[in-house]
Amino acid sequence: MTFTVENSKLWASSLQPQVSIVVPIHNEYENLPHLLEAISATLITANISYEILCIDDGSTDGSADRLKQIASDRTDLRSVILRRNYGQTAAMAAGFSHAKGQIIVTMDGDLQNDPADIPILLSKLSEGYDLVSGWRKNRQDATVTRLIPSQIANWLIAQVTGVKVHDYGCSLKAYRSELIADMNLYGELHRFLPALAFIEGARIAEIPVRHHPRQFGKSKYGLDRTIRVIMDLITVFFMRKFLTRPMHVFGSMGVLSIFLGTVIGLYLTTLKLSFGESINRPLLILVVVLILTGVQLFCFGLLAELLMRTYHESQGRPIYRVREVIEPGQEKGDL
Repeated sequence: MTFTVENSKLWASSLQPQVSIVVPIHNEYENLPHLLEAISATLITANISYEILCIDDGSTDGSADRLKQIASDRTDLRSVILRRNYGQTAAMAAGFSHAKGQIIVTMDGDLQNDPADIPILLSKLSEGYDLVSGWRKNRQDATVTRLIPSQIANWLIAQVTGVKVHDYGCSLKAYRSELIADMNLYGELHRFLPALAFIEGARIAEIPVRHHPRQFGKSKYGLDRTIRVIMDLITVFFMRKFLTRPMHVFGSMGVLSIFLGTVIGLYLTTLKLSFGESINRPLLILVVVLILTGVQLFCFGLLAELLMRTYHESQGRPIYRVREVIEPGQEKGDL
């Protein structure tokens, strides 16, 4: 089928499209027309009802104005213009909250992700998965500044989170909308969406996707993101292990600290009472520090428990997720 603006109008979604394509945009003026045409052509050919949702994240090159201009000629494009540059995580969160589709597909706006891979992701998702992540197996990026740091980060994230995904940084992913509804994004956690989904009990798959060299514009990523990735990784690790039981981590560290302080204190007491030695030494200071630290860690744990309860109870969020309920006499075909 040859793509035209008329086709896009006829194929645009009604109340709830099958798929919402969420594309964060930041200074992609030259890429926009090519990207939108490629997405529409792919989904029309695949006979999929869709909407394209572009989130302009404070672009300064006229991308927002171009989105308005393009949107006037087609009904399959919706745009959300943010007031300033908030970052990719915030842009994706805005896209998720405005998307209407039963399935949400995210991708970059730089034409390096190939829209032709979207039907492949959807096909894999239909096998019963909640999230399908793309893997840029033959990535077309600079080796030193992009590939090597990314490979190290992907290996480290997989080890810490326990979610064995080759390419956490690939934006081309497909999600079921009900999964997105259970996930809250903040900071720069968009890189850890598979890990966050795993915390929610999602079934995750990964498939190789194509990756093209950037044709227009400049990359927004660099080595400066390494520290941010490490900090976010610590956050995700804590969320995965102790989100509903923070006292376990703080209390355990508190017990260990008090135990060490007590043992060293008993040792110093024995030296003083049995051998008459002076205990005015650095170990005495260490005993005080360890015991006080242990008490503080217990207090942190109690406060974290209160915050956790407030988080879940104020939002009505259960501490579990139900995949399905099977009623008596329900047949397999009724699920």
